[in-house]
Amino acid sequence: MSRDADHTPATVKSADRVLTLFELLGTGSREMSHTDIAAALDIPKSSLTQLLKNLVGRGWLAYSPGTKGYSLGDAFTRLARRAGRARDLVECAGPVLTELTARTSESSAMNVLKDDKAEVVATVLGPQRLVSHMRLGDVAPLYATSGGKVILAYLSPELQEQYLSRVAFVRATPTTIHSAQALREQLHEIRRQGVAFSFEEWTPGITGAARPVLSRSGEVIASINVAVPSVRFDDKLRKKIAAALLWAVEAVQSELWQDAA
Repeated sequence: MSRDADHTPATVKSADRVLTLFELLGTGSREMSHTDIAAALDIPKSSLTQLLKNLVGRGWLAYSPGTKGYSLGDAFTRLARRAGRARDLVECAGPVLTELTARTSESSAMNVLKDDKAEVVATVLGPQRLVSHMRLGDVAPLYATSGGKVILAYLSPELQEQYLSRVAFVRATPTTIHSAQALREQLHEIRRQGVAFSFEEWTPGITGAARPVLSRSGEVIASINVAVPSVRFDDKLRKKIAAALLWAVEAVQSELWQDAA
């Protein structure tokens, strides 16, 4: 199907009806019957039946056999929970990243998973003249950055293998990892140590270190990383950053877990 076909008047009208239905159910305090919805949307009952069936099947609507009424489904609850969690993450990240950068004198960031990439959702620039610049909205392959690799390492084995089966490795620098087997070995080591490193694998001259941010149930929901010009990165700074990152993720997790209790 061409992209133009997705924007036909009939398709747009159907989408508009769905949005209107969501608004009706979202602002009202009661369920709506098939007849109520047909009247509100000005749509024949025969056309509405399949639409409602699809929305119920995908969880966007819930149907009560007892009342024969429709209401918003669990999919909205899940979506709202994810949106709320994202806002909470960014709110928690600001002061923690500021302190993390103060402790390490290096740039820091929080990253989340987005379409097989790691996206920067919060960042603090380091105070030194030579620093790594991580901008809001920056994205990078999971296999090429410390923040991405640690997210990947803490995904379930099933999700890891799905990712490895579809990823196309592109060498951004001479040290970028470029095979599934090599990445598997790194992911195993990252899980063992609890910290990931990237040695000039995405940006020449920049070394990164990251730890995962976990939910109360152990699900990885973000990563926090520190990025350092490689000329300054030595064993002493490595240990300092690893310890500071541990403090940072524990600080974020403590606040998130408390809110979720």
